[in-house]
Amino acid sequence: MRLPLLTVTLLATLTAVSAPVQASGEAVVRFHSMIGVDGQYLGGANAIRGVPGGGRPWVLEMAKGTLDQKGRLDVRVKGLIIPESDGAGFNPAPFFRAVVSCLSVDSDGNPTTVNRISGNGAEVMIGNPANGDAHIKAKDMLADPCVAPMVFITSPGGAWFSVTGIGSLAP
Repeated sequence: MRLPLLTVTLLATLTAVSAPVQASGEAVVRFHSMIGVDGQYLGGANAIRGVPGGGRPWVLEMAKGTLDQKGRLDVRVKGLIIPESDGAGFNPAPFFRAVVSCLSVDSDGNPTTVNRISGNGAEVMIGNPANGDAHIKAKDMLADPCVAPMVFITSPGGAWFSVTGIGSLAP
């Protein structure tokens, strides 16, 4: 009598494991660091996935965020500024936006890059915008399919100031 029950349990488990993943809201990307634009990535000459770098170096104190399977993005950054060593020591942008970049396929099945940009404004800034602190929440940020997603924090015009990663791009 135990053998049929074990067989049924095993088949049910295999069926559940092989079922396609549904958009449940689980994290696709969860990060606790970003890297500021610098060096060869300044400006548009070496854009990453079509997103040009800011024109001056940027640094940040802290970044963390989540992008879930339903395309909801929640990012917090603290101290995202042009450093004093580059003549500023503050954030000159009125607000930040987020870009989620995915490698995907077009309607003909050809490889493509899809960049989705948050539609927010100055409401994302926390306190004085010059401090470079922000909390960005956005929806519908994932392409389908989405391979190797990257999250950028950008200027209102779309130049990136920080991107998911670790280390330093300084020469």
